Amino acid sequence: MTEFDVAVIGAGPGGYVCGIRAAQLGLSTVVIEADRLGGECLNYGCIPSKSLITMSRLYGRLSEAGKFGVHVSSAGFDLRETQKWKGQVIERLTGGIGSLLKGNGAEVVMGAAEIVERNRVRVRSGGSEEDISARNIVIATGTTAIRLPGIPVDGTVVVTSKEALEFTSPPNHLLVIGGGVIGIEFACMYQKLGSEITIVELTDQLLPGNDPEVVRVVQRKLEAGGARVHLGSSVSSVSVSGGKARVEVKTREGTIQVEADRVLQSVGKRPVTEGLNLESLGVRTDKKGYIQTDNRMMTSVPGIYAIGDVRGPPLLAHKASREGLVAAEAIAGLPSVADWRVIPDAVFSDPEIATVGLTEARAIEAGYSVKKTRFPFASLGRALSTGETDGFVKVVSRAEDGLVLGVQIVGPEASNLISEAALAIEMGATVEDVALTIHPHPTLPEAIMEAMESASGRPIHQLKL
Repeated sequence: MTEFDVAVIGAGPGGYVCGIRAAQLGLSTVVIEADRLGGECLNYGCIPSKSLITMSRLYGRLSEAGKFGVHVSSAGFDLRETQKWKGQVIERLTGGIGSLLKGNGAEVVMGAAEIVERNRVRVRSGGSEEDISARNIVIATGTTAIRLPGIPVDGTVVVTSKEALEFTSPPNHLLVIGGGVIGIEFACMYQKLGSEITIVELTDQLLPGNDPEVVRVVQRKLEAGGARVHLGSSVSSVSVSGGKARVEVKTREGTIQVEADRVLQSVGKRPVTEGLNLESLGVRTDKKGYIQTDNRMMTSVPGIYAIGDVRGPPLLAHKASREGLVAAEAIAGLPSVADWRVIPDAVFSDPEIATVGLTEARAIEAGYSVKKTRFPFASLGRALSTGETDGFVKVVSRAEDGLVLGVQIVGPEASNLISEAALAIEMGATVEDVALTIHPHPTLPEAIMEAMESASGRPIHQLKL
């Protein structure tokens, strides 16, 4: 039986990062993966979806080019060709992960892992199996899509995000069950490629948990493009015949029938823990099955750690990676803990949404005396010069001293802008600190500076309220 200091189960953005850092710290390390290096994010989530979203946006911009004096006579979109390009992106990244693990001295074993004892992992691949002894085990198995009871996924007409990433032509009509991040990103992407869109969301707003003011900008644009959004609604049945789905939707106004040629189920995720024998090992989980850990990623069983989505929301790749670093360093005896104040988030909708820290509502709930300010992209030179003026930057600050509590952005390049706000909160910056930081002109980050100037009571490019 092979012996290691660390066995990492799962090679997603948490697992492979943990494996690399553990090996760098001189720990004998093995990373075990049942499917493909990079995990769900790289192969079936973040990277392929953003690749397709980027190309759909490019196509969308070409279709609007005439209003800027750019006349494109024969713009077309071949999703088959885009899929080939997407595959090349994934292949390059997965190959890079393998090289990094090997180059840092970590071993990779492909197969399904089962924790059979506190220090022993059994790996099955094909008809063979191998036992691995490890002084420490890191669980990084992630999550998988929840499937609605009574609405079977056939992988062709009724699909999850995994199949929706492999379409070779845009659906004529895509019905999305669930208006969360995945559902909205797919809806925006396929709408740009010409699909008719229907969204069914159980709660009273799209992207539940986000600032309603921010979400309204995205919903308005979807609806302006012809999308039908049913809030406070649910799908009661789906029947498939002749390559099409007939969907019964219970709305606030009553039950309606919708016909679509593709139905995307995107109603949430659940942790992947099958075969890990958590209960028999004594590893505690919460009521939803997520593994509980301390701030060093250790579970209730010494020597067994958990990182990433399998230990619970927010389900974000960058959070998983940072937790992987913490776990590896904790195992190596370093004083690493999960001590960050905030974790930024981004939704690649149209326009993009990015958030960090507290929303206005959550800051009030936490007992803060809150000041909120907004700066619209429609007043920003760079946004006007690119023709992307939807949205705004919103700053939530503590009224008595201007401490930045949260920032919400909806608009162009929001995902690329939010890191400045995250750094400001991590460093305990005030709105004046950011306002006094000179930003280059003309750029989109000026919108953050302008919003902070307004929050400090000295707005320049908008009237003082």
